[in-house]
Amino acid sequence: MSNKFSFRRYLSIRVLPIWAILLFDVFIVAVSCMAAYVLRYNLSLVLANIEHIDIAVLWCVGVNLVFFKLFKTYSGVLRYSSFVDILRIFVALAVAYAVLMVLRIVTNNFGRVGLPGCSLLLVAFMFNFGLMAISRVIAKQLFESLNVDYKHKTNVFIYGAKEIGVNIAKSLRVNLSNRYILRGFIADEPELIGKVLMGVKVYANNGELADRMAEQGTRTIIVSPAKMEELKNSKMLDQLLSGGVKLMTAPPLGEWNGQMLNQSELKEMQIEDLLQREPIVIDTRKIASHLEGKRVMITGAAGSIGSEIMRQVATFAPYQLILVDQAETPLHDIRLELLDKWRDLKAVTIVADVANATRMEEIFRKYKPQYIFHAAAYKHVPMMEDNVSESIQTNVNGTRTVADLAVKYGAEKFVMISTDKAVNPTNVMGCSKRICEIYVQSLAKKLQKQGGKSTQFITTRFGNVLGSNGSVIPRFKEQIRRGGPVTVTHPDIIRYFMTIPEACRLVLEAGSMGNGGEIYIFDMGKPVKIVELAKRMISLSGRTDVKIEFTGLRPGEKLYEELLNVKELTKPTYHDKIMIANVREYDYDQVKVQIENLIKTSYTYDDMQIVAAMKELVPEFISQNSKFEELDHKNESMQG
Repeated sequence: MSNKFSFRRYLSIRVLPIWAILLFDVFIVAVSCMAAYVLRYNLSLVLANIEHIDIAVLWCVGVNLVFFKLFKTYSGVLRYSSFVDILRIFVALAVAYAVLMVLRIVTNNFGRVGLPGCSLLLVAFMFNFGLMAISRVIAKQLFESLNVDYKHKTNVFIYGAKEIGVNIAKSLRVNLSNRYILRGFIADEPELIGKVLMGVKVYANNGELADRMAEQGTRTIIVSPAKMEELKNSKMLDQLLSGGVKLMTAPPLGEWNGQMLNQSELKEMQIEDLLQREPIVIDTRKIASHLEGKRVMITGAAGSIGSEIMRQVATFAPYQLILVDQAETPLHDIRLELLDKWRDLKAVTIVADVANATRMEEIFRKYKPQYIFHAAAYKHVPMMEDNVSESIQTNVNGTRTVADLAVKYGAEKFVMISTDKAVNPTNVMGCSKRICEIYVQSLAKKLQKQGGKSTQFITTRFGNVLGSNGSVIPRFKEQIRRGGPVTVTHPDIIRYFMTIPEACRLVLEAGSMGNGGEIYIFDMGKPVKIVELAKRMISLSGRTDVKIEFTGLRPGEKLYEELLNVKELTKPTYHDKIMIANVREYDYDQVKVQIENLIKTSYTYDDMQIVAAMKELVPEFISQNSKFEELDHKNESMQG
């Protein structure tokens, strides 16, 4: 066993020097020439005229050496030989033997100079090419057979038997041969089913697929990007996941870093990839006209939404990005990302608290942002239920501070990121965001009444985003990684979901269409049952030992989210995914006083007093599963 291991180690480390490969190739030339003579004549005749044949061999070796040198046929590593190397050998030999034939014809009238006849040269060429090509193939296969650890290689099927699928298969054979073994293709096209492609069979996408995969010892499928939409909308997906099949995917062909995939480009499929959602199309020209050449500020720039807005805005060639966040380490990560991807983009990363009016004014005075995306906020419902004062000081006071400065310094647009939890709020976080909406909208209405050019205030309201920091998806992934249990608060709880890029594209679109004072709501698609999401994620992980545990609703949490107040109406826009909410209008002067009093109250750190003031400002705020429910009971008894 140790001798075998040492031999494998020796083969994996040592590489034949080029002089050894060249010597071996010269030997093949000589053998090929001799074989041509033996085939043309008999062995005894060849031996009788060996001195003349030696000269012929020397001619073949000499001319071939020249072209081996020109075409560098010996410079590669045999174990990594490819079609290109074989083609180089063919061309070098073809040219060399063509030259030998020409020399034979030219010198034929000058007496015998020892060159073989043209027919012999043709036979020698065929022998020569065959032996050199086979030697590379044998070296490659020998190395792979001695160094392949089949215990740690994964058998895979590829879903998609056309161009991209074939390119993925080639990558597995060349770049990823130490990780994967191709066992078959899956196709929807009847003309391909049953055929053999790259040495493996093409199977039908039907009920027998699981049996065919089991026969090949395969539990992994790599899905071609061209087949993603078909997979998401087919029954095949749930069948595969329930059967414990691991799904992987590759980027579109145009995004490959090289001609072949590498391991980092081949990724396990995420739950976001499997959302049955129609792709969202935005008017990039219109958005570009608003952002190109502008000074764009993004607050909360290190968060999930803020950072994605930054990435999308960066593609529209702004004059400058002003990125503000109080989280130092995530903001540093954003700075590094900018250096990697947008080195030429003028950008500043500023550590600051949006509720610090003095600090924010200094930033506005220095950079004078023209376009503001306000994404800075505390967002976790249970955390804000326990930290009421912070939800007011950061969410409400922070929004008021940035909005007032936008007006003072003449910003063109202020786009605020809100949430569906602001509709009929049942928790402190949702109510704090509703108060932010009220302030921004009432300020916009006052500015419009005053007339003249002023800041346009736009509010965007959407539901949960998949994969955001601290959200359910990353939490479930970590719980699954640990072996469970996956904790769901209630078997009937549902949520609307959208991917972060989708949400941010709609934010940019809404920002470009707004005239001021609108609250835009997004079509979030169909609601998702959280327990079903958990089941699918467990299946996607390939684990069968992870259980689901129900823990009960958390303070302030409700079973379902609303995107619109029952009393609200909506108006359509030119984008079918974006609607305008008709909400109750507030008087700015009255709201301003109430919010100032609320902010002052937050510094008493008396949770009951703060929440009571919030409920006075937002009457529809009815607490659920929270200690603040007693305030609603008091109000009911007073009204009664």
